[in-house]
Amino acid sequence: MTDASRAAIVRRCFDAYRTKDRASIEAVLADDFRFTSPYDDAIDRATYFVRCWTNSGRIRQHDIERIFVQGDSAYVTYLAHIVDGSEFRNTEFFTFRDDKITSVTVYFGASYRDGRFVAQAPPG
Repeated sequence: MTDASRAAIVRRCFDAYRTKDRASIEAVLADDFRFTSPYDDAIDRATYFVRCWTNSGRIRQHDIERIFVQGDSAYVTYLAHIVDGSEFRNTEFFTFRDDKITSVTVYFGASYRDGRFVAQAPPG
C-alpha cells in the first residue's frame, strides 16, 4: 500500500465525520482497532463507536492542514469546526495493517471561539 493510499484512508475518516457516514469509517477500521486520547486508554472498536462516533453530530467539518505518512503510520493535524461555532486543532497518529487502521492516538490542541482562545477544564 502506498503513502498516497494511506493518506486517502485518513481523509476518508475525516470525511465520514463530516457526512455522518458511519459505514465508511467502519470499513477502514481493523477488527482489533484501538483508540487512545487524553480521555481514552486504548479503547476497542465497539467502545470507540459509543464514545467517539457520537461526536460526529457536533462536527461541521475538518480542515486537514497536513498529513505525513511513513510506512505503516501517519500523522495528521487538522482544525475542526464545530456546529456551535467553536474550533479546535488536534494531531492524530494512525497505524495501519495493510488497508485497515489498527490504532489512532489523539493529541489535543487548543480550542477557540470567535477567534479567541478558550481554556478547557480538565476532565472529571
